[in-house]
Amino acid sequence: MNAFVSLLRDNRNYRYTWIGQVVSEAGDHFNNIAVFSLAVATTKSGLVVSGVMLSRAIPAMLAGPLAGVLLDRVNRKHVMIASDLIRTVVAACFIFTVGHPAPWLLYLLSGLLMIASPFFTSGRAAILPAIATEEELHTANSLTQTTQWTTLALGAFLGGASVSQFGYAWAFGGNALSFLISALCISRLFLPGRGFKPPRRALTESDVVRPWHEYAEGLRYMRSVPLIIGLLMVNIGWATGGGAAQILFTVFGELVFNRGPSGLGMIWGCAGIGLLCGGAIAYTVGRRLSFVNYKRAISICYVIHGGSYILFSQSRSFTGALIFIALSRAGVGVSSVLNMGQLLRHVSDSYRGRVFATMESTTWSVMMISMTLAGIATQYWDARLIGTIAGVLSSTTAIFWGWANWTGRLPEPPPEGVEPEEIEVHGDRVL
Repeated sequence: MNAFVSLLRDNRNYRYTWIGQVVSEAGDHFNNIAVFSLAVATTKSGLVVSGVMLSRAIPAMLAGPLAGVLLDRVNRKHVMIASDLIRTVVAACFIFTVGHPAPWLLYLLSGLLMIASPFFTSGRAAILPAIATEEELHTANSLTQTTQWTTLALGAFLGGASVSQFGYAWAFGGNALSFLISALCISRLFLPGRGFKPPRRALTESDVVRPWHEYAEGLRYMRSVPLIIGLLMVNIGWATGGGAAQILFTVFGELVFNRGPSGLGMIWGCAGIGLLCGGAIAYTVGRRLSFVNYKRAISICYVIHGGSYILFSQSRSFTGALIFIALSRAGVGVSSVLNMGQLLRHVSDSYRGRVFATMESTTWSVMMISMTLAGIATQYWDARLIGTIAGVLSSTTAIFWGWANWTGRLPEPPPEGVEPEEIEVHGDRVL
């Protein structure tokens, strides 16, 4: 905890990034609870939840390659601010859905909101090694992810309670305001020299006209580093069941346990608590884990994650379900912090935007398929059976990762994530 406090106190750039993260992500979860609850309350169908999730996944998937190229081409700070301002306007428009909760309008606004998201989230990951010293990077990565899960827990709990108490419009308005505050915080970031512009060669006319050539170059770079490909496959394996899980949270809260918005908020909130606990564990052990033990830990995490999700889906007690969903997400929390730490240390700055955007868009692509199938399946199969299948699918990640590790396909790459000339600002002074 002292390391987190010191980081926020001494590192001005990270402090502003963190504040923006807190407010925008808390607002996101207010929006999530309100949209999902409004969709199910008006249609009584898990299929419409699948539609909302798909309307978010497809734009995020399609925008990922463009976001990656842009973040490796121009000032990443400016891209992140533009993303926040666009999302401010779109988030405010959700207020119009309260009086007219037509599914198509929820789909449209959800898609518009998410099409701007990869430009910010991938940008935040890309600038992290530039605003944290090599010694701070593990702490910064852990705090960034545990903050994400803290806002998930608090935002979901408070979002469920506030929607029940004050209605949907309040949640949507708060989400819009949160993006505006985030844009203000990002505007305060500063680095000397080239600042937040990525290092790269001069653009040719061909590069400008055909940006997919740059994206293909990024894919070739990813393919050349076995660890990056391995982590991409981990994301894909998790997403085969993870997409269905996103649908089932709402179905279990609203239809299986009949708890309404507050029950949905409790499920998401306990998931956030589990992620937070997992992040704390990863922060504690991450510094001491050798690369060999890191790879072993990932397999264990996904066995725990998938197995606990199966138990969640079969629990007849709401309290038991909350415990198991927290344990499931704790496994994800540990693996997520450890995996991101490896990427931050080993991905070259020139390719960060494309690598992180590709990771995000690929995950969304697989989740899209998983969500589609889960949404359709809720019309014909019992939600508990679908949950069991989702847990089994997510656990297959451990099998692939264990095989790749056992056969020597995951060697440790050289560190490239932090370059000496990048670490120039610490706190409010230049080193």
